Amino acid sequence: MSTPKRVVHLTTVHHPYDPRIFHKECKSLANAGFDVTLIAQEADEPKNNSNVNHVPVKKYNSRLKRMTLGVWDAYQKAKKLQADVYHFHDPELLPVGWLLKKKNNIVIYDIHEDYITSILQKDYLSKPVKKIIAKTYKLIEGIFSRRLELCLAEKYYKDIYPSGKCILNYPTINENIIQHRRDHSTPVNEFIYTGNVTHVRGALIHAKLPLIDETVSVQFVGKCSSAIANEMYEVAKDKKDNLLIEGLDQFVQKERIEEQYVSKNWLAGIALFPPTEHYMKKELTKFFEYMSAGLPILCSDFPVWKAFMEKYQCGIAVNPYDNDEIKEAIDYLKTHPEEARKMGENGKKAVLEHLNWNVEERKLINWYNELLD
Repeated sequence: MSTPKRVVHLTTVHHPYDPRIFHKECKSLANAGFDVTLIAQEADEPKNNSNVNHVPVKKYNSRLKRMTLGVWDAYQKAKKLQADVYHFHDPELLPVGWLLKKKNNIVIYDIHEDYITSILQKDYLSKPVKKIIAKTYKLIEGIFSRRLELCLAEKYYKDIYPSGKCILNYPTINENIIQHRRDHSTPVNEFIYTGNVTHVRGALIHAKLPLIDETVSVQFVGKCSSAIANEMYEVAKDKKDNLLIEGLDQFVQKERIEEQYVSKNWLAGIALFPPTEHYMKKELTKFFEYMSAGLPILCSDFPVWKAFMEKYQCGIAVNPYDNDEIKEAIDYLKTHPEEARKMGENGKKAVLEHLNWNVEERKLINWYNELLD
């Protein structure tokens, strides 16, 4: 019996139980018979029942220390493991990937984001600084990724990286969520939003929903800084109690998000993002999760998003800056519960048939086997 191929995933940025890295890629590879180790920050709650080995690197509050000391620590630990495949997930690890690449191994750079547009929309950087960093990153990426395999989380990344392999960030099939049925009773007047809460992900637009319709509230399930939460409360004014935030200054684990999906008969899942180059072409992971839970979607009317809603008949796309249009959509969802339920069922059907991690898992494992052969 041959020794299992050793695979090492590395991240210095993401949470050790990041849905794509840990729950999808690492666990899928381990279940397929690979010897999988994840090098990532220390975890507050170790998953003792996992077949993925976790080698911790120190967590730094300073971004500079993380990008220097943290990266060096990850490199030293990865090098000792002498893996057949190294698979890293952060731009700051590009030099590490380059150093780890040898004639007899495979190194994969997993591109989670369109990093150029992501850099250009950072709130904490001035415009000239953002442009310099974006150009520098593009140059560094071009140099260090020449001998690497590229793994793409989004379809449109193929336009930027033609040689990349699309392993799309579709959801895992969670039986508890899939089996959950939205009954024929009227849903509660509550929206759910999952994932990190930030300006570019519509925090301040979502915060105004209780002002547009004072009968609705919004449940946020995902990391939200205290500073942004305070801004949201200011936007909501006397309706700030209608904003419920779970994840204030802390990461919310996948299992908790999944519990929330089935905790109520939500009115809809929301993604009213402001238009940014970074998000306008993306098919959001939360779309697929909302669809898995049988929830209709209320989202921004970006061309790609609107076409997605129309293709799968799973939600309503509106102008995120048009309060009347948002109000009309909310009224429709409230007064047409059967139609809203049908949108949710359409979404669930699409996920079960096409848009799920089982399809991508097979692609990932087959790709690994091809690279190793």
